[in-house]
Amino acid sequence: MSIFSLKKIKKELEAKKNLIEQELQRFAKKDEKLKGDWNTKFPRFNGSSGSYTLEDAADEVEEYITKLPIEHSLETRLKDIDSALERIKKGKYGKCEKCGKAIPKERLKVYPEARLCLKCHR
Repeated sequence: MSIFSLKKIKKELEAKKNLIEQELQRFAKKDEKLKGDWNTKFPRFNGSSGSYTLEDAADEVEEYITKLPIEHSLETRLKDIDSALERIKKGKYGKCEKCGKAIPKERLKVYPEARLCLKCHR
């Protein structure tokens, strides 16, 4: 893979990473103790004021539960992107982690985070 292609792929991966982190920041907070982990913000109930009802609390908890798998999915994508960026840095990008053969450029264009060739992915 040419240096130009790697620079382009690296730039694309970094842009994807930034977008995912921005999305996560909307509803989660980085875990300072566990690298790569985010925690969906749990609703805070203050129990005061008149118009806040039990239904409102239930809606917030339901929204929290809905966001958990989204958080997990985005964290997984971030880990894959970080792994790809690390492979670029180490000069191992584009090689299947299982068989060691080159991952086809077409696959990397569609899924630049790919760790495995299609044969090993199955």
